[in-house]
Amino acid sequence: MYGSFYEKIKRIPSILLLLMTKKTLLLLTFNEINGSEALYDKIPFNLFDEIYVIDGNSSDGTIDFWKEKGHNVIIQKIPGRGAAFVEGVEITTGEHILFFSPDGNEDPEDIPKLLDTLEGDCDLVIASRFMKGSKSDDATCFRRFGNNMFTFLVNLFFRAKVRDAVNGFRAIKRDKFDKLNLPPSKFEIEFQMTARAGKLKYTIIEIPTHEKDRIGGYSKAGSFSVGFSYIKVLFREIFIGKRFLKGDNKDE
Repeated sequence: MYGSFYEKIKRIPSILLLLMTKKTLLLLTFNEINGSEALYDKIPFNLFDEIYVIDGNSSDGTIDFWKEKGHNVIIQKIPGRGAAFVEGVEITTGEHILFFSPDGNEDPEDIPKLLDTLEGDCDLVIASRFMKGSKSDDATCFRRFGNNMFTFLVNLFFRAKVRDAVNGFRAIKRDKFDKLNLPPSKFEIEFQMTARAGKLKYTIIEIPTHEKDRIGGYSKAGSFSVGFSYIKVLFREIFIGKRFLKGDNKDE
């Protein structure tokens, strides 16, 4: 009886620490007005202490939509999805950071699951489209083959131990993100993040997700061009090893 009571008392500081952890939501947008309008009421904004919209200079009304909703909209200095990740993290102050693209592919119902998982003994959480219990309505056979191949390579060379190395719907602890020293890139950002996390033996946990069809707009990532960029990143990461820890490639 007393042992159980004292065990509960000992857990109080860790519980309080979790409650005090500042959480940041980074919404990544580029001409996503249809998805933004459709998903806005489904996003659990109340779970976050700060929210930023990182926009790639949209021209379809996306910027005005989010401003009218009262959110901080930051226009990227450098184009590209990777630049949105890096620039977004630089302006935030949260210890736990979640990346979400309101294009319809990513399910906002998984946001609480990502946050809860990150609060445990975990450095990086990825919403996996290809693990048991997952489903993707948007992945063609070619895309699925490419994703599986590059995930295999990340596991082979960097021991990441994941089933979906490239999905951008993820959450990470700030200190762990900062240590990766990621350059402002384009669509290879998630692939490179997973590779470096594997090198540093981060604890990576995946949760199953349902990737749905896009809501309007179109995918900005061409399969062949993205695949080629992944190959370049793969060889570079093999070559540099852990030298990124010293900031050797911050300006690449």
